[in-house]
Formats: sequence, structure tokens, C-alpha cells
Amino acid sequence: MTPSLSLTPSRTKSPLMALSYKQRRWLSLFLLLIWLPSFVVIAVTVMNMLERQPMWVELAIYVMLGVIWALPFKFAFKGVGKADPNDPDGPQN
Repeated sequence: MTPSLSLTPSRTKSPLMALSYKQRRWLSLFLLLIWLPSFVVIAVTVMNMLERQPMWVELAIYVMLGVIWALPFKFAFKGVGKADPNDPDGPQN
């Protein structure tokens, strides 16, 4: 038997993608309350240690950092504002 060859890459989920809804909610809360303020302090500290740049360069750097901080954690925020899909009782009002 020859193994079947596929031209499409396999789409295996990473262990982080297997987090439950509740775990993703806690992770997103941690990211917003702990990680984001820490990232801001680190970014401002590093920018202050560098030589003063023109204002438009600093603005561009801060805008890029403002987008970059969230990219690795995009999975944690997906669907967090919606009702728990695994809740058998549905949304409780």
C-alpha cells in the first residue's frame, strides 16, 4: 500500500486552540488586565531608552506595537463576547 499524498497542509489544532470557552475567557481577562499594561510599560521604557526619534517615526512605532501585541493572542479573544457554546442551559438572563 502506498500512503496517500495530499497537496493541502494538514490542519491540526495546536494545544492552545483546544482551550475551553471558560479558559479562553480567563486567558483574555489576564491578557487585558496584566499583559497589556505590562507590554505598554515595556514598550514605553524601551522607546525612552532609545535616541529621540522624529514624532512621525515614534507614532508609527507605537501604532505597530499597538497591533502587534494582540496578534499572537487572537485565538483567545475569538467568540469570548458570545454565549458559551457548550452551555446546555443556554444564555441566562
